[in-house]
Amino acid sequence: MFDYRLKVFYTVASRLSFTRASEELNISQPAVTKHIKEIENQLNTKLFDRKGTSIQLTRSGIVLYEYAEKIRNIYRDLEFEIHQLNSEHKGKLIIGASTTVAQYILPEILAKFHSYYRDIKIELLIYNTEVISTLLKDGKIDLGIIEGESQSAYFNYEIFKADEIVLVAKANHPLVNKTLNLKNLYTIDLIFREQGSGTQEFIQNRIKEKGIDIENLNVIMQLGNSESIKNYLLHSDCMAFLSISTVLNELKNNTLSIIDIKNFSIERNFHYILPKGDQSELIKLFLKFISYN
Repeated sequence: MFDYRLKVFYTVASRLSFTRASEELNISQPAVTKHIKEIENQLNTKLFDRKGTSIQLTRSGIVLYEYAEKIRNIYRDLEFEIHQLNSEHKGKLIIGASTTVAQYILPEILAKFHSYYRDIKIELLIYNTEVISTLLKDGKIDLGIIEGESQSAYFNYEIFKADEIVLVAKANHPLVNKTLNLKNLYTIDLIFREQGSGTQEFIQNRIKEKGIDIENLNVIMQLGNSESIKNYLLHSDCMAFLSISTVLNELKNNTLSIIDIKNFSIERNFHYILPKGDQSELIKLFLKFISYN
């Protein structure tokens, strides 16, 4: 029920990218631009300013974004309340999620889902991307939510949520408030995630694309999850690439800081993966729910 033009605007505003919005909505970039122009003409105001290759919301855009989010949430609540009155949903879903998604993103969504559908039981299994793909292929989970970019012909991949990976260090690190060049990575001690981690695979691919030789980086240790890495950083001068989703509390509490790298950023999307073919009604219901959250 969410007005489609408003949905297009909301997606562009959330991602601050016409390109990423077109990919997520599965429409052309000119179509995205057309919808935005139509809203601007209707409201007689400009919604976005261009800054080089990036965009940002105007003051009018910020106001519309805030109202669009309220409207979106109202429609979501209305739709699920009516759905709950008219339907009886029971069953069990087994979800496999990679560590970052399972620890930092899914709990809030699952709690909301349970508040609407109390008779649907959910089991959440936490593994890295490689293991989740195997479990899904073997039919041991109903769907997976991953952070890697590996693709398999067995599955369909759909965007779940946008994310950014940042270089972090303890807040009193000597290099805090300084901007690094990519080649400075050769001179610092780094902590990496374990092999098989979708995040680690993604990071290494982005660094390689910029001409950095992974083998020559000073990786002093590989740890199995973000919590271990964060705690290690607090007691050392090492740095690590971590999802922004995993360090929000530490940034707020000023225990960890982001280290800027000149002309370099790592943006990605989390994906949910499903076996090809028709899906159960429970899976369709869950996917519809998370698309609103």
